[in-house]
Amino acid sequence: MRQSVSTVADQLPEELSTALAATVAERGVFGARLIYAAEVGSTNDLASAAAERGADEGTTFVAGAQTAGRGRLGRTWFSPPDAGLYLSTIVRRAGLAPWMALAGGVAVADGIRVATALPLEIKWPNDIVAVGGAGFRARRKIAGILAEASSGPEGVHHVVLGMGINLRPAAFPPALADRASSIESELGRPVDSGAVLAQVLAALNRTLGALERSGPAALLARWLALSPSAHGASIEWDGGAGQTAGLAEDGALLARTSNGVHRIIAGEVRWT
Repeated sequence: MRQSVSTVADQLPEELSTALAATVAERGVFGARLIYAAEVGSTNDLASAAAERGADEGTTFVAGAQTAGRGRLGRTWFSPPDAGLYLSTIVRRAGLAPWMALAGGVAVADGIRVATALPLEIKWPNDIVAVGGAGFRARRKIAGILAEASSGPEGVHHVVLGMGINLRPAAFPPALADRASSIESELGRPVDSGAVLAQVLAALNRTLGALERSGPAALLARWLALSPSAHGASIEWDGGAGQTAGLAEDGALLARTSNGVHRIIAGEVRWT
């Protein structure tokens, strides 16, 4: 059963409200209506239900914890209290739907960089990783993006863009402990969660605006600038192995193999 908005609305923490108030112009519609809860099942579920009821673009759900958060490929997104920022926003721009996951990755990486000055990179398709370790495999995940589209016979109705950001140290499950981290762990100092939220939403507004004005080429260029591992990294995927060779014009990951260049559009990719 989906949760209703009325059952999850809590008072917005002051650190979030202050940062949001200072970035109204930069954020545009994103977060203009924002519903906060200390804990929910899934912010994506709440945003999806609101979108089906006709909620405006930019309506955003933010939680301090999730009990049923999810990531790509049906995985659970570890969302403990007081450790992360979990948000989902509604996008009603049907023509941008194929690019939403890449745009979300750029927005999250750029927003965190502005708010914290932490150097970050994107690992295809939707992982935001810290760059402190040596080699691509040592880089630890800070955030992830999940784009879920709703469509019908006439095309895409809306996209819910979910973002999970690890703010503070947490006792990650064993399966994640060696490949996940948090912004504060990487910086070695506290971070302002309100600044992270506000700057991510502002970056999303800029990124989607640029995508509408300039088309996918500019988005792909920015994504590649944030993703050194998209060129020359050894990877494996179901059915093959090779070295990354950039992105195709539609955002697919390219891999160079002994048999030529292979397009990867979905599934699990392992950096080796």
